[in-house]
Amino acid sequence: MSERLFEDDVIFLQRLLKSAGLYTDTIDGDWGQNTDKAVIAFEKKSKQLADALGTFDPRSEKNIQTLQLKTQEAARKFLKAVQGAGITARIISGSRTYAEQDRLFRQGRFGNPGPKVTNARGGQSNHNFGIAWDIGIFKNGAYLPESLLYKEAAAIGLAAGINGLEWGGNWQTFKDTPHYQSATEFSISEIRQRFENGEPYV
Repeated sequence: MSERLFEDDVIFLQRLLKSAGLYTDTIDGDWGQNTDKAVIAFEKKSKQLADALGTFDPRSEKNIQTLQLKTQEAARKFLKAVQGAGITARIISGSRTYAEQDRLFRQGRFGNPGPKVTNARGGQSNHNFGIAWDIGIFKNGAYLPESLLYKEAAAIGLAAGINGLEWGGNWQTFKDTPHYQSATEFSISEIRQRFENGEPYV
């Protein structure tokens, strides 16, 4: 993360760090000394989790390290359990800024190519708050967009005793089998408000 986490959206970064209790200054979009100190503290805590729980492939690592610390812990425990069962899973998506979420929402809409992959605009997805990740399943190096292994991976992960783990495959509408997230006591609108104010929510 030393390449400057979310350097293209410093307000997003400050909100993430402040809600994690690491940034105590004003959310102003200015990457100053206090933001730098908070990033260093976040990196240190992330490394401690990696050292304690294990590390994975570069893509998974890059995405895990964008997550809130409690969610990083859950993601590492999940991936360790699934890979330990012989399934080649990687974390292919972690936190997204609002702008990144809006770009993803436009895919398959408004004349843009590709399939629709989300119904959430920026600020409407738990990916926007650092508490959700998506996995990809791979076999012989090839990505499998659809496979029964996604359900198998979920069964393994959910049985691993990971505190607060939720699976998108259990949703009643728009089932999302690659999606996992940390449970909170708040609605998505409440999470957004707390995130934007730099208040804890997970």
